[in-house]
Amino acid sequence: MIIVLKPGATQQEIDHIMAKLKELGLSIHLSRGKERTIIGAIGDDRVLQNQPISIFPGVENVLPILSPYKLVSREFKNEDTVIDIDGIKIGGKKIQVMAGPCAVEKLDLLIEIAREIKDAGATILRGGAFKPRTSPYSFQGLGEEGLLYLAEAKKKTGLPIVTELMDPRDIDQVLKCADIIQIGARNMQNFRLLKEVGQYDKPVLLKRGLAATIKEFLMSAEYIMSMGNHNVILCERGIRTFESHTRNTLDLSAIPAIKKLSHLPVIVDPSHAVGKWDLVAPMSKAAIAAGADGLIIEVHSNPEEAYSDGEESLRPDQFKSLMTDLRRIALAVDREI
Repeated sequence: MIIVLKPGATQQEIDHIMAKLKELGLSIHLSRGKERTIIGAIGDDRVLQNQPISIFPGVENVLPILSPYKLVSREFKNEDTVIDIDGIKIGGKKIQVMAGPCAVEKLDLLIEIAREIKDAGATILRGGAFKPRTSPYSFQGLGEEGLLYLAEAKKKTGLPIVTELMDPRDIDQVLKCADIIQIGARNMQNFRLLKEVGQYDKPVLLKRGLAATIKEFLMSAEYIMSMGNHNVILCERGIRTFESHTRNTLDLSAIPAIKKLSHLPVIVDPSHAVGKWDLVAPMSKAAIAAGADGLIIEVHSNPEEAYSDGEESLRPDQFKSLMTDLRRIALAVDREI
């Protein structure tokens, strides 16, 4: 349920309500908005049947949360969530672009790419140290060595890092390097992993599963938020359909649909969605026009020799040209890059 407080509710009144809810065994989430402060009470609402919460001092209204995803929903929080990463705000007016190689390969190459994407306007460096691959014989990433390379690239360029976590046993290593923890599509419903990252305050970029519905996607985000971490970024990266011409089918309708259902920021991964470099630019433009809060794009200096996903990677000059086009589109929808 949501407990809407009166504009003049005192801290003493708020503490009294929260203490009572905790006494009943409910999980409490306080949200202070621009106009209203609300308390989200999550758990078995049957314990509230004989508790007249509405008459408590400071309470204006008590409302049930009807959607199965409570903390993620617009019912819980009407205002858009903005996640601040060292001054880089994801979910606000400014559209953030994350870019870099699919997999971390060599230190010099990574730093070179990082500098080029930064010059083009990217604000976050992406790169996989641990790589989930369909084939066990494909390149699986450099692991801890790759994390060290990412840390060095951040030191050289100042770009925050987003990288994937696949195994809870690696979380301490990843936390030392990453500014954003990525949970890949294959792990969207790895609930143990979701609960693990939910115990930290590190921002989490959660990718939609290969065949996940929007409801399933939002329920996975709920797993993270239910553990206390509300810094979740949702990423549409295409879903599997009967179409085989592209790697996946980019569901652009998911952007406005999710924004209607949830307050969390939504970004798009056009590279993994289409799997072909020449389709990345048009899908990036379409995503911005549809209301995406950001993009995550694969960029490689020499895609022909990339260890992973070279076929969907833009060269730095192509990325730079795309960023110029994206700025014009952003202005047209009252945003900026």
